[in-house]
Formats: sequence, C-alpha cells, structure tokens
Amino acid sequence: MQHLVEQNWHSISSDEIIEIFQSDINDGLGPLSIKHKEEQFGKNILENKKRASLLEKFFTQFHNALIYILLAASLITAYLGEWIDSGVIFGVVIINVIIGFVQEVKAQEAIDSLKNMMTTEAIVIRDGKKISISSVDLVPGDIVLLESGSKIPADIRVINQKDIKVDESMLTGESVSVSKNSELYKQDTTLNDRKNMLYSGTFVTYGRAKGVVVATSSHTQIGKIADLIDNTVSLETPLTKKISYFSKVLLVIILTLAALTFLIGILRENSIIDTFMASVALAVGAIPEGLPAAVTITLAIGVSRMAKINSIIRKLPAVETLGSVTTICSDKTGTLTQNKMTVTNIYCGKTSYEVKGNGYEPKGDILINNEKVKDFDTNIQEVLKAGYLCNESYLVSKDGTYSIKGDPTEGALIVSCLKAGFNEHNLENSFPRIDILPFESDKQYMATINKDKQTNQNTIFIKGSVEKILEICDFEIIDDKSISLDKELIHNQVTKYASQGLRVLALAQKVTQQVQIDEKELQDGFVFLGLQAMMDPPRQEAIHAVQKCHNAGINIIMITGDHALTAFSIAQMITIVPKDANFEQSVLKGSELFNLSDEELIERVSTVKVFARVEPEQKLRIVDALQARGEVVAMTGDGVNDAPALKQANIGIAMGQGGTEVAKEASDMILSDDNFSSIERAVKEGRNVFDNLVKFITWTLPTNLGEGLVILFSIMLGVTLPILPLQILWINMSTAIFLGLMLVFEASEINIMDRVPRDPKEPIMTKVMVTQMLVVGFYMLVTSYAMFSYMLTIGHSIEYARTVAVNIFVFIEIFYLFSCKQLELSVFKTNLLDNKFLLLGVGFMVLLQLLFTHTTFMNNVFKSEPLELTTWLTIIAISFCVVLVVEIKKIIEFKINRF
Repeated sequence: MQHLVEQNWHSISSDEIIEIFQSDINDGLGPLSIKHKEEQFGKNILENKKRASLLEKFFTQFHNALIYILLAASLITAYLGEWIDSGVIFGVVIINVIIGFVQEVKAQEAIDSLKNMMTTEAIVIRDGKKISISSVDLVPGDIVLLESGSKIPADIRVINQKDIKVDESMLTGESVSVSKNSELYKQDTTLNDRKNMLYSGTFVTYGRAKGVVVATSSHTQIGKIADLIDNTVSLETPLTKKISYFSKVLLVIILTLAALTFLIGILRENSIIDTFMASVALAVGAIPEGLPAAVTITLAIGVSRMAKINSIIRKLPAVETLGSVTTICSDKTGTLTQNKMTVTNIYCGKTSYEVKGNGYEPKGDILINNEKVKDFDTNIQEVLKAGYLCNESYLVSKDGTYSIKGDPTEGALIVSCLKAGFNEHNLENSFPRIDILPFESDKQYMATINKDKQTNQNTIFIKGSVEKILEICDFEIIDDKSISLDKELIHNQVTKYASQGLRVLALAQKVTQQVQIDEKELQDGFVFLGLQAMMDPPRQEAIHAVQKCHNAGINIIMITGDHALTAFSIAQMITIVPKDANFEQSVLKGSELFNLSDEELIERVSTVKVFARVEPEQKLRIVDALQARGEVVAMTGDGVNDAPALKQANIGIAMGQGGTEVAKEASDMILSDDNFSSIERAVKEGRNVFDNLVKFITWTLPTNLGEGLVILFSIMLGVTLPILPLQILWINMSTAIFLGLMLVFEASEINIMDRVPRDPKEPIMTKVMVTQMLVVGFYMLVTSYAMFSYMLTIGHSIEYARTVAVNIFVFIEIFYLFSCKQLELSVFKTNLLDNKFLLLGVGFMVLLQLLFTHTTFMNNVFKSEPLELTTWLTIIAISFCVVLVVEIKKIIEFKINRF
C-alpha cells in the first residue's frame, strides 16, 4: 500500500491512475473492489491519538521539585503529630496543583477540528451508477463528480473539468480562487502549482469536474498536516524553562542547607526530633511556597488584561512568552493584508490612474498625478463599465460591512467601478446581459454580450490576461478617436505594475450584431479599453505594528504561499524589508528551500525576510531553523496549513475571525480582531508581565533566604528557633498573596518597547537580583535574630520574642516592596502611589498582622502574643531602614557600572 499513497499523482496521467487503482472512468469501482480497498486503506477519517486522562493530568501537576519537598515535609510532620503544620503545608500543595490542573484540562482539539472539516457528502460513480455517499466511505479509485459549492472530500486527480475554480485558502493561505485543469505536471512541481489536483477540505467556487480519488484519511494533504500537528512537541516557554531550572537549583540548595542543619544539630547532641523539625522549618522557610501560585496568578491577570486588547490567551505561559519573542513569522494573506482584492491602478487612454480606498467598501478617490479626478473622461468610464458588466460576482452589504459573493478578483472590478460614481441599478438596467461565456483557464478570458438600451447596440465585453486580450486588439479609443494600439507601451505598463506585485487584467469591447457569443468572433476586431491592476492590500494598522516591533528589536518574517514578487512588494509596503532591499537576499522560494539542507537553511534564515510559495512542511522547517539559532519564535496564521508551525512555534498566534478552527486549536493565542497591531500591544503586555514576575521573585526570595539562615544559625549556635515552621508558612503565604501579588498590577515602564528582547539564555536570577537577595536576606537575619535575642534578654516570653521576629520579617517585606517597584531606579524617584492595589494590599497586610498579634484565636493557632506600642515603633523603624540599605546598594552598583 505504501507505494500507492506516496505517488506524485500530479505527474501521472489520469488513465494510468485509474488503471493503478483498477477502476473505470465510466463505471467506477465495483462492490468487490470497494470492499478490498476499504480493508486496504480504511475509512476516510482522521484518527485521534490517545490523550492523557484527567486523572493522569491531575497527578502530573505534582511533578515539580518544590512540590516534592513540601509533600515530604507535610508527611513527616504528620508522622510526628504536628497536624496543623502538616495540614497547612499540604493545603499549599493542593492549591498549586489545582491551579495547574485547571489550565492543563484545556486540551488541544486540533485533530478533532480536522476530522470535522473532512466529513461531507460526495457524489460518486460506483458500479455504473451515480450515487451520494458519506465522504467517510470514499476509497482510492472512486470516481467523484464535483460542482460549484462542493466541498472536496478527498485528494483527487482531475480527469476532466469545465471552468472549475477552487478556494484553497484554508490550505495555501491565498485568497484568490485557483483554476484547475487535467494537464500533467513535473514531479518537482510545488503544492500550490499542482493545478490538476484537488485537495480534501477545499471548496469548488465555480465550474465542475470529474476526478479520481488518489488519497484518503491521513494520506491526504490535510491528513499529513494532522500528523504534523500530532507529532509536533509543544515547546517549553522561556519562563517555564527558567522556573524549572531555578527550582532545581533551589532544591539542591535547600536540601543541602537542611541536611547541614540536621548534621550540625546531631553533632551538638540535640534531640533528633527537635533537630529534624528545625530542618523541616528551614526547608519550609527556604521554599518560596507562593511562587508557583504567584506565577500562575500573575499570568492569569495578564490573560485578563490581554483579553481587553483583543488577544485571547489559550495557554497561560504564552503571556510571558510574548515578552520574550525575538522573531515573528507572519502569514501574509488576511494577517498582514486585508484578504480583499482591491484595484489600485487603472491604465487607459495612455494615462495611469491611482485608486484609493481599502477593502470592498465602495469609497475612495481616483487620482491622476496625485490630483483627485472630478470629471471622468470616456476612456476611464468605458474600462470601469466593462469591468462591472463582464462580471459574475456581487457586492453584498450587511450591517455596514461589505463582502463579495463570488470571485474576489471580479469583486475588485465591481468596487473600482462604484468608486467612480456608477450606480449598480442603472448599469444593469441600461446594459442588460444577453449572453455570457464564463472564464476558462485554458482560454484565459471571459466575455459577455450586453445591450445598450440607449443606442440599441449589442456590445461584447471581454476581460482576461493581458497577452490574450492584446492578441485580439488592434485599436484603442482616445478622446473618442480610434488610433492604432501601441502594444509595446502596454507591455511596459504591465511590467511596471507586475514589479509592484500587482495582478493585471486587460479589458476590451466590440460592437456586434450577434445575440449569442460565437467564439470565432472573439478572435479579432476588439478595441482595447485599458488595464486594471489589483492587489490584496496591506492592513494600515499592520504597517505601524511592524514598525513598533522593529523598534522593540523584533525581527519580522513573512511566510506565504503567494508568488515571490508579490510577497516582496507587500513586504516593502509593510516595511518588513526596506525599499532598497536586494530581492535575491531577502526572498527565498519554496522550491529553493526544498533543496537546502537543514544546516544551510539555519544559515539562510538569518538574512531572509520573505519566504514565498512555501508548503506546510516547509513552514515547520523554517520555525525549526529559527529556533535552532536560539530565536524565540511567534508564528501567526489563519489556515490549516499554518497549524503545524503554530504548534511548533514558541507561541502560535491564530486569527479569531478569519482563522480556521484547526489553526485556533493549535495556537497559544487568538487575535479576536484579526488585527496584527494587537500583537504589538500583546508583546508589550508580555514584557510587562515578565518584569513584574522578576520584581516578585526579587521581593520574595530575600524572605526565604532570611528565614532559612535564621534556622541554620539557631542550630549552629544551639539556641531556640526564633520562628516556628507554621509561623514561616504564615509569613510566606500571606505576604505572597497580599504584598507580592500586588506587584503584578504595576504599570509598564516607559521604555519597555524601546529595548531589545531579553536573551533567552539569560537566567531568571541575574547578578543584580542575587546581590539584592543576599543584602536584604542578611539584613532580615541580623535584625530578626537581634530583636528576638533582645526581647528574651529583657525578660519577655519566647512567644513574645517570636511574634517580634515574625513582624520584623513582615514589615521589612512591606517597606522592601516599594523598593521593588523599580529594580534600578531609586525608590525616591518612583511614584509610590500609582499602584492602588499595592497600597490596598499593604493596608490589608498590616491589618492581618494586627490580628495575628492581638487576637486570641491567632495567638492560639500560631503561638503569637500581643506586643507593646514601643515594640511596634521599634519594629517599624528597623523595617524602614531596609529601604536605605537597598538605596546604598543601588548607588554602589551604579558607580561600579559607570566605571
């Protein structure tokens, strides 16, 4: 079977294919042959690979180094009878696990979406009879009949056809319907250029065809994409990688310190249980219990913020990943462009006009030499009128939004005519259609006969390729005078338009006595009217977004199935490449990419800005090559063809309105407004999320260090623990929620989009952060231990002294919180009141500490004791001094960096 599913069917004649599958062009397959092929090839449906169960996903959340330590601490404290300690520790674990599980449950459904896209009805010839069957029952060798509106149910080789056009945008990403034929093509012909092939999941927009099924289920092009999605490993994000590495390093440090504490206690002949509880206290104190929850909640808040700017996050870590992006690979059609063919230039009467306006809305000026045309001469009126009348499409308006029913190219001609002030109703009434010859790809033209009610004359209007129209024209009308046609001048104008990436159609007319089109009459005698040049224009907002991304040090690459020249021209308009860029260096075609080794491609991606005529597998290779260079890659797309690359990219961005469900399910983020400019705002938010996470980590780790050092020094000195394990948990969890998490509401810094992306290799703990952690951690150690010892010395109870130590830690964290609003800028140059959530959190934390200290219930649970006013004033004074310590540290670092 393998040799049958991997054939280059486009390079084999339809007769030979029918013979290979033992079918018949007139009678199709017989019952026995169908049964045999069903056994051989199976059902025409995509099968899902087995996914992890909900239970498996839940237990996967426990697979975290910090969680292991907390679980062990919870079990051992329970064994020792410390039930409250054990319960609180285990509760922290469960909270973290549930948060992670809720996110994991949002499983990927890309393959299910593909399966739904493939299911349809098919008209086939079997055993000499024309019948309708489910596409699920199709087998290779089936003879299929297709007509306008049909959804293509499998990969099919065309046997014969009549004017068939197919919308392949969901597969290739290109908006223009493709004309198909039954001709043979070379083996190395790219997917986009295999005009004799019809692919599963695409739609017939015009004409009809008869073909033979050559591939079903996973062997179709859409099936291969499904396999690519299924076999693509979702990468870890920069944040998850750094948190994972950071957790492992922290695990080693914590276990080492805990073991050292236990060993010192044993050597000092302390009680084994007391020494072990001290080691547990150190481990619990050194572990930032709030970190996993803080990361998740911070990202969740980022999700909420991004939803307000039309960016829907499907996977939490994608929020931060956006801030790390170094390269954005963008599909062209519908992402950077409007996916609406628009006439931009008209040439007639030896004059070139520029047409303004965007999309299908019939508004826009027509200019000549940058001046608005107010009175349209006969020449331009005739070329616009011909474009409207020689047309089978319709302009539809709904709720102020315009769309085209029919071919996008014909829609562009309708809109250009209406921009000149023509009225649809008047045109159709004044020039009713008598006959039509639909467009045929082999003839390269379309023609209609329309009756001019005013003159009672019949006119043939014809439009098509420039080469074909010029063949049948000898004259043109200028100022109502017939003159000889200068074909060289026309060709020069076409070359100019083509160099700008424009698609050019020529139009002509001929007065006739006929009421039916006779193709013999279409061979000569036409009067050339002019050219209409069109393109799928770039989104204006995308141009600004690309420029902002460049300012932020982000590289933009266009990946498209369109022709190289068109793609290059659009890339220049959008400023992806500069106006003076070298075409050969900036553009790489799919056929050229195919011949490159992985190593050669990795080298080339550093200079290429436009990849043209590429296939789905090649998009995946491009993303892989960029990642091999250490790039953090974002991939935007809307079609099925984008799905594998969307999943492989560090962050996949799908279009919410124009995107297929497959692309959405494979993505990490969806743009609800299909607006490329939303990406720039999302990147800004992503950078701010990471900045605030760094601020949180810089703020929380000194506390964990200080708590761990207090326990270690207590064992080393053989004195009573200044803080109990349960009190440590109280400090860590309450301050993380009511103080640390308030940092996530910090506004982005002014220069956030003027700096280059973070180096993906840069550790989450920089030298500045480590230094600050050590300084503040040792300050907490010294002040808390000194106050604890002093309180015991002056005769207070151990509960009183421990309450003082706990409050020293909490209030140092409160004042230190303001120093973390800006890690480099002085706290005295920072707006301390701009974050209302932070001020609210501080107020609530102060209230909690008063309850912790002065309520009977909290005194009983946490073994705390009410404090005197003088003690409170001392605690606040000592805590405030941490601000001065950090300021001195910042000044020293500034001077060191300066010299």
